[in-house]
Amino acid sequence: MKWLRSSISLIFTLLLIEFLDEFVFGAREAAWPLIKSDLNLTYIQIGLILSIPGIISGIVEPFLGILGDVWKRRNLILGGGVIFALALLLVATSQSFWALLLAFVLLNPASGAFVSLSQAALMDIEPDRHEQNMARWTLAGSVGVFAGPLIFGGVIFIGYDWRILFGIFSLLTVGILFFVRRSPAFDSKQRQNGEESPALSPASIWEGILGAFRAVRRREVLRWLTLLQFSDLMLDILYGYLALYFVDIAGMNPSQAAWAVAIWTGAGLVGDYLLIPLLERYSGVRYLRFSALMVLGIFPAFLLVENWIYKLVLVGILGLLNSGWYAIPQGRLYSAMPGQSGTVMTLTNIFGLVGSLIPLGIGWVAYKYGLDVAMWLILLGPIVLLFGIPRFRSKISTR
Repeated sequence: MKWLRSSISLIFTLLLIEFLDEFVFGAREAAWPLIKSDLNLTYIQIGLILSIPGIISGIVEPFLGILGDVWKRRNLILGGGVIFALALLLVATSQSFWALLLAFVLLNPASGAFVSLSQAALMDIEPDRHEQNMARWTLAGSVGVFAGPLIFGGVIFIGYDWRILFGIFSLLTVGILFFVRRSPAFDSKQRQNGEESPALSPASIWEGILGAFRAVRRREVLRWLTLLQFSDLMLDILYGYLALYFVDIAGMNPSQAAWAVAIWTGAGLVGDYLLIPLLERYSGVRYLRFSALMVLGIFPAFLLVENWIYKLVLVGILGLLNSGWYAIPQGRLYSAMPGQSGTVMTLTNIFGLVGSLIPLGIGWVAYKYGLDVAMWLILLGPIVLLFGIPRFRSKISTR
């Protein structure tokens, strides 16, 4: 009974961390029109803010992932949480492009230690149910993403600005760190073997690096790493430009755009909830292929239709259909790398270095040719998924 209570406490804490991270992310994406106006940002600057922190994070986080497999995972999560809280406070007080860029440069790798290693810890609890637990993780994030624009819209409606909200996020992070300190150990190998956390040594780090190199040479690992980058076009990358699209192209005001984004995230929340029982009965790979085919037809219709009501309906359908585009590839990646949950974070971030250039590319195209033209690049997501997803329920190779 004590073990069961400890496991429930651990799972709750991990899902709470993911909720907070996506809560912050959802509010930030809805706030971009006001941030852009308040700080006089250009599309190029927004592209830089969305890309440079990801590039730096892609350099730092691979080492954090390896450390998460060979050293004290709890300490890394706590340290990341402290920096996460400080970075949010810096966002709230930023008065220029450079200050905001610095805040997000700190926030991204802090999220890697605080959030990504928490995901790895969740995957270690039930190694034979990666897709299902990733679906639960994604649902917790979707609740946060949905709440973010809603709370942001409410804050703006009652007369406060976006800075107040980010200050509150910083305080919430400090509160969650209290739960992290009280939760059971996050170090998977130590939980399994009943051992104390190992001392950090050059040999253990080298062993982790060699394990990452061996894993990335496997075809199944490469497949899911690549698909994760392209599936993100219809997830975080679309989300990053969605409020700007509704304001600059569809002609809505910032408050209306926030509610439009809430429709997208709300539909995604419903889809993520339905995904959990669906994965208990059907292959995640088959569902992923079906949804990619549907998105390939619906997204162009969303861009081409002029009536804003139709746009809202179609964006809701898109939010419903892209459920599982992260949970399923990520879950498959964990299954392809048993016992290397931290190293999964390492490889995901290495591949994410290239993916981090995509928002900058879209920002450049928007600056040069207009955001309405740049949005068509997002179609690469469902196209690559359709070609890259295996045509059968593949066995996970661990060789």
